[in-house]
Amino acid sequence: MIQPLDHVAKIRPYVPGKPLKELERELGLTGSIKLASNENPLGPSKKAVEALSRYLHSEFDLNRYPEGSGYYLKNALSEALSREGLTVGQDQIMLGNGSNELLDIAVRTFVGAGDEAVMAAPSFVVYAMAIQSVGGIPREIPLTDYRHDLTRMADAITSRTKMVFVGNPNNPTGTSNKAAEFEAFMARVPDGVLTVLDEAYFEYVTDPDYPDTLAHFGKDRDILILRTFSKAYGLAGLRIGYGIAPERILTEMNKIREPFNTNTLAQLAALHALSDSEHVKASVRVNETGKQYLYREFQALGLPYVPTQANFIYMPLGRDAKVLYEALLGKGVIVRPVGPKEIRVTIGLPDENRRLVEALRAVTTGGNR
Repeated sequence: MIQPLDHVAKIRPYVPGKPLKELERELGLTGSIKLASNENPLGPSKKAVEALSRYLHSEFDLNRYPEGSGYYLKNALSEALSREGLTVGQDQIMLGNGSNELLDIAVRTFVGAGDEAVMAAPSFVVYAMAIQSVGGIPREIPLTDYRHDLTRMADAITSRTKMVFVGNPNNPTGTSNKAAEFEAFMARVPDGVLTVLDEAYFEYVTDPDYPDTLAHFGKDRDILILRTFSKAYGLAGLRIGYGIAPERILTEMNKIREPFNTNTLAQLAALHALSDSEHVKASVRVNETGKQYLYREFQALGLPYVPTQANFIYMPLGRDAKVLYEALLGKGVIVRPVGPKEIRVTIGLPDENRRLVEALRAVTTGGNR
């Protein structure tokens, strides 16, 4: 029987949650809520939905391949990202089947067997998986106070390091690094090491001291900034993200990017979602209101949590996360275990947040506390 390569066999695969309807069928439940995958509870922009509807009912059809260069979306992104003193051209933007695909392309372009990549732990699990998939070696640096320890991460860079991942805000903890510590970190990253800045949740950030990563892009550093339409824009089901990097970096990545890697509907929806700033603002307002409500309720219940800059909250429980996950599941509330004693809950709509609190109150009282 055929066997995988040794470095592939060692990878722990990402395990997605079951479909909501399937879980309900198995548990005999209805009306469950999913607060596990950091999706936007408001859904997509009406502008995006209307554009999709018009397209599907127009003279256009789906027997044609997508616009391979993503010209119109990249042009709109170029206009949105450029500012006085900084121009982001189309050739400095790359579209992906979610920012996840761009991360994978970057690894396959610049990391080989035996090369190292520095990352935080815990952080987005795909960083280590992507590095392992090419025979590379992940160097995981523990978080300090639930945040990236950028000093120790810089210390970990060696002559074998080809890439450094910084999730800001970090998934699963929701924390972000400050501008000054990021500046100090970037000053220590040598030429020839690609800094991958995962900013999937940056639209939700309210901290005024959040780093300006585009300023480093403007200095022609070895940098790749990853952003997505899956979170604040509510287009997770269409899988589209984008990367910002110097043209010389994207030229190499495009050599192994699959043709037509982003589909027609995703490009169209993202183009119209990008024009709807009011929807993004509304999404952030809903998130902030839900965040403050959950903070108060968690405190009242005596449940630990980490203040977040994203649309989810990390809860280091100090108890078996699987037990709590299953107890909440029995109440029709789906959250995400992210460690043996940690769960992550997505901030939902007001009614969803109340249901989460009611379920937590029911399963964390008395002998189960």
